[in-house]
Amino acid sequence: MNKILHIHLNDNVMVALETISVGAILDVDASKISVQSDIPQGHKIAIAPIAKGEHIIKYGYSIGLAKENISTGQHVHSHNVTTGLDENLEYQYTPKGQALTIPKEDRTFDGYVRKNGDVGIRNELWIIPTVGCVNGQAKLIVDQLKAEADTSHLDDILVLSHQYGCSQLGGDHLNTQKALAAAIKHPNAGGVLVLGLGCENNQVSQLQEIIGKWDKERVKFLISQEVEDEVETGLEMVKELCEKMKADKREAVSVAKLKIGLKCGGSDGFSGITANPLLGRFSDWLVAQGGTTVLTEVPEMFGAETILMERAESNEVFCKTVDLINGFKDYFRASEQPIYENPSPGNKNGGITTLEEKSLGCVQKGGDAIVNDVLDYGEQIKTPGLNLLWSPGNDLIASSALGFTGCQMVLFTTGRGTPFGSFVPTMKIATNSKLFNHKQNWMDFNAGGLVDGEVTMDELREQFTDFLIEIANGKKLKHELTNFKEIAIFKSGVTL
Repeated sequence: MNKILHIHLNDNVMVALETISVGAILDVDASKISVQSDIPQGHKIAIAPIAKGEHIIKYGYSIGLAKENISTGQHVHSHNVTTGLDENLEYQYTPKGQALTIPKEDRTFDGYVRKNGDVGIRNELWIIPTVGCVNGQAKLIVDQLKAEADTSHLDDILVLSHQYGCSQLGGDHLNTQKALAAAIKHPNAGGVLVLGLGCENNQVSQLQEIIGKWDKERVKFLISQEVEDEVETGLEMVKELCEKMKADKREAVSVAKLKIGLKCGGSDGFSGITANPLLGRFSDWLVAQGGTTVLTEVPEMFGAETILMERAESNEVFCKTVDLINGFKDYFRASEQPIYENPSPGNKNGGITTLEEKSLGCVQKGGDAIVNDVLDYGEQIKTPGLNLLWSPGNDLIASSALGFTGCQMVLFTTGRGTPFGSFVPTMKIATNSKLFNHKQNWMDFNAGGLVDGEVTMDELREQFTDFLIEIANGKKLKHELTNFKEIAIFKSGVTL
C-alpha cells in the first residue's frame, strides 16, 4: 500500500495513509521527498514549497492559508495553517449541476406501508411525552406493557424522552412542537401514545394543530392530570395499540420509498476520502432510483457551500440555500460566538485542520445530484431527491432532525467512533479499517477498504447498498442491539 495519497492533481498536500516517520523518503510524482517531521495517519504533508499566505489545496480547493513558509516534506496542520473564511458572502446563481445518468434498477425492500402511503422500516410502539415531566410515567407504562402483554411482534417499544415542552418561548417552543409532531407521524412507528401532563406550555390541543392529520387508530392522546391513574390508563391504551400492530406485515416496496439522512461526526483525515464519498455515491444511486436523501450540518457546509449552490434546481432553491448558510452565520453572531470555531479536538487529532477542509469532506456525502429542496428544522420532506436541512452539526441534534424530516434511517460516517444512536436506525460507517476492527461493538460498516486497496468504489457502493437494504428489511444495527436510542431537540433561547 502506498504510504500517501494525492487526492486531486492540483493539490499541494498529500494525505498519510499510515504514520510516516521523520527522515522517510517518499516517491511523489517521479520525484523523492524527504519527510521533515513525523506525519500521523490521516494528516497532511506538503509536496511543494508553500509560501506564507498561500492557499493550502486539498480536494482541488483551498482549505486555508499558510501562517508561515512551509517546506516540502513538512507536516501541514493547525500549527502552520489558518482558515481563509470570512463573514457573510454575496452569491450569484450560476447553475452547473447536471442530471444523473445512473440507470434505474428494480430493487425493493420489505417495509411497513402506512395508511398515508409512507413506508416504515421498523414497526415500533412509541410513547412520546409532550413535556419532560412525564418521562418517568411513560417508562412505567412501557415496563408494565412488557411484563403483561405479548410484544414479540414489535421491533421495539420506545419512550422518546426529552426535557422540553414547558418553560420555553418563541422559536424554541415551536421547534419542540414541530419536532414532536414530526415524530408522532413517523412511519417507523406503528403505534404512538402521546402522553401529556396538562399544565405545560405544549398543550395537547396546540400540538394537535401542529400535527395536522394523523391516523386516529394508531395515535392516541392521554392527559395525565385528567385521569386518576395515568399509568393504568396509559397501559390499556398501549395494549390496544400493541394488539392492532399484530396485523402489520412487511411487504416488498420500491427503494424509491426510502428516505435516508446523511450525517458525519468525529471526522478524521479519511472522512473525505472513504466514507463520505461512499455515501455520495450511494446518495446519487438512490436519487436516481427516485428515492430521497437529506444532507444537514449547516456549519459544516461553510467553505463548501458554493458546491451545493451551483447544483440548486432553481433560483428559488438557490436563494433558500443562501439563506440557510448566511442565516446560520447570523445565529452564531447573535450568540456572540465565532463562526469558524471548528473543527473539534477529535477532528484535529484525526488530521482535519480547518473548517474548509472539514466542509469539503462533509458535503461529499451529498454526491453530485441536483439539490431539489431546502428544509427548515422540523419540516417534512416534500420533494424526492437531494434535500438540504437546517440543523447544527451536533451529532444527536442533527441525527434527530433528520429523523423528524421523515427519514427512516440515518447514515453516520465517523473516523473516531461513537456508540450513540438516534430514534431511527443510525448506521455507523467507519472511515478506516483500524477503527472498524477496534470498535466492532459500535461500527456497522467499513469504508476503510478503499485505502487498504481491498475494494473499488463501485464494488463498495454495491456492497453498501445490499447491506443497507438488509437493514431496511429488519436486520438490526449495533446501537439497536444495545438499545442506545435517543432524541435531542434543538434549543437556542432562554428557559423560564
